Amino acid sequence: MSKFFSNFSGILLLDKPLGITSNAALQRVKRLLKANKAGHTGNLDPLATGMLPICVGSEATKFSSYLLAADKQYEVCIQLGISTTTGDAEGEIVTRSQVKHYSPAKLLSVLQTFSGEIEQIPPMFSAIKQNGKPLYELARKGITVERSKRKVHIYDLQLLDQQAETITLSVHCSKGTYIRSLAEDIGRVLECGAYVGALRRLGVGSYSPSQMISLAELEHYIQLQPEFDLQQFILPIHSCLTHLPNVSLDDNLLFYLQRGQPIRVNAAPLQGSVKLFTLTGNFIGIGQILEDGRIAPRRLVSLISE
Repeated sequence: MSKFFSNFSGILLLDKPLGITSNAALQRVKRLLKANKAGHTGNLDPLATGMLPICVGSEATKFSSYLLAADKQYEVCIQLGISTTTGDAEGEIVTRSQVKHYSPAKLLSVLQTFSGEIEQIPPMFSAIKQNGKPLYELARKGITVERSKRKVHIYDLQLLDQQAETITLSVHCSKGTYIRSLAEDIGRVLECGAYVGALRRLGVGSYSPSQMISLAELEHYIQLQPEFDLQQFILPIHSCLTHLPNVSLDDNLLFYLQRGQPIRVNAAPLQGSVKLFTLTGNFIGIGQILEDGRIAPRRLVSLISE
């Protein structure tokens, strides 16, 4: 049998396949790894593929919020000339319009209006809750409710390809950005309507596409190569915290920190949060710099081997 992961914690970057929900993909990973606890961060619709970070083990799930808050990178193919009820290919067609010939300069000009901080109205087919119910449940009943605008940030928006009735974009955006809303808004400005024809997430935070593994690969390694060490695909917990500086602690400082006491570390940053490690390189957790310069424990893990 393959390595048993019930007591192991780390992050697996699943390349979610087309046609299944994020939760269905998560359950398959849990069964394959025999993980007692796991959770995905950043839901992908069934029609979307790509990077779905999965926190494997109870220690890793403590840090899922950092992945949820991370920037995202997508490649999206937008179908012009048609709008749908869902903003993607799953919905029913609402309108059809003639697609004009848009010059690259015209498209780039439109895309520039969506760069930087923008406001979006979340789609009805979303998991946002109103009065305790997800909006998509209301939408499936034909009910539309008013939604408040949300500010999101588009850090980079590039035109990758242009065909007669489709455009392909790369999008680097903040958390909470709805690519379906972005596609619909672009179609509205072009006065032709639009929806997401295909969507692939290529990055979350500092993670790159090369770090992903597919369900088929996981199944292959587990079924056909039972002695294969799957830990090479399970990234350490602290890999989702690359934006935080590192601080190393000796055994004495670690003793007090693990008992909830703030500690003073020479040459520590003056403010913000830090990643904490033992002198031998084991990840301890996250500390918060107090006003007096000491480091208080914020979120710690059991000392596990990564």
